[in-house]
Amino acid sequence: MTKATLVLIDDHEIVRAGATKFLDTHYEIVGEADDVQTGIDLLLKAKPDGALIDVQLRSGTGDQVVIAIKKAGLSTKFLALSVSAERIDVVRMLRAGVDGYVLKDTLGEELPGLVQEMLDGGRPVSPQIAGFMLDIDEMAEQSPEIEALTRREREVVRFIARGYSYRRTASAMFVSPKTIEAHMSNIFKKLGVASRHELSLEAYRSGWVPQVEGETP
Repeated sequence: MTKATLVLIDDHEIVRAGATKFLDTHYEIVGEADDVQTGIDLLLKAKPDGALIDVQLRSGTGDQVVIAIKKAGLSTKFLALSVSAERIDVVRMLRAGVDGYVLKDTLGEELPGLVQEMLDGGRPVSPQIAGFMLDIDEMAEQSPEIEALTRREREVVRFIARGYSYRRTASAMFVSPKTIEAHMSNIFKKLGVASRHELSLEAYRSGWVPQVEGETP
């Protein structure tokens, strides 16, 4: 019986090697890529049955690849494989059109089964992801602007929303206060907010930053 074909798109060679170890006896791995454009070019050429793809790639994000391939009309199914269980990352990939989202600690004997579930039309997700899938659509409708932020800018938002000063945020992120100021300038422009207080309120309201008990935004 002919094996289903897969492409692996991840910016870490060790992850691709680990996935191959568990998948190559079940599927035909027809190519690997570590950045957005290489991934797109590979998928357009190989037209695989499925692809494993990370959220963060060397030159961009996995959703850019998924969107491009969907627009090209390919029927390739996508399984997001990531270390991130952040809602915004999950929303980004699901809105792009991935068929499942599992965490990288899934690398193991269960991975082939999850890939097959995806290829069969299922939607495999890790338990950590399934826990909040019911409100993903609502969140995506409320705050698509957050998707314009880089991963680093989202880190800044989480610190600032919890009341950290620029200096304390800089120390926590091992950068200079001026770097935080530059990030905040970009964040204000992208999100259309005018102050740290306004940013904090929006972050908590939209669920970008989970509020802990006793915390007041």
